[in-house]
Amino acid sequence: MNIDDYQPPLVAILRGLSPAEAPAVAAALFASGFRILEVPLNRPGALECIGIINGIKPPGALVGGGTVLSRQDVEAVFGQGGRILIAPNFNPDVVGLAKSMGMLAVPGVATPTEALAALAAGADAVKWFPAEALGPTGLRSVKTILPSTARVWPVGGIGAGNLGDWRRAGADGFGIGGRLYEPGLPMAELEGRAKEILAAWHAS
Repeated sequence: MNIDDYQPPLVAILRGLSPAEAPAVAAALFASGFRILEVPLNRPGALECIGIINGIKPPGALVGGGTVLSRQDVEAVFGQGGRILIAPNFNPDVVGLAKSMGMLAVPGVATPTEALAALAAGADAVKWFPAEALGPTGLRSVKTILPSTARVWPVGGIGAGNLGDWRRAGADGFGIGGRLYEPGLPMAELEGRAKEILAAWHAS
């Protein structure tokens, strides 16, 4: 698997998604142009949602788990058809297992040391987290010492209004949570937010 095959590199973070909502939410996001959906594991029903989305995703789309903290989490996500893990931290055991199973791994980092260690361990991209606290200036500095092939995805506080600023700082993709999806959000509003974010991406 190659992480660059999934375009645009925008991850819809579906924290709090319920199995009942999963089909409609996933369908709306896929129809809007999102190709990577993440269901964080620290909410009830997450694994069931991953399985549901895996069953309806279109070609060229990807679903996986977020807040993946352990080897058991990796195995559980894989068992539901998830093929990408996204974590708030860098755990070499978690990344190593995911890669051995043919999954994409995007661990969280907040320093140059963590970013370089994660990439050396086989991470396909690194999650710059928490982006709100680290800021675009920090990202710009870190990008100067990373390999030119490194993919850095800020997560935390990203939306249509500031996506361009982060792109200019060197962001290669994003994880987008509360400014895209919230439990119970009407589908029309979800679709509107998705289209605004995608438009901002294409304009950046």
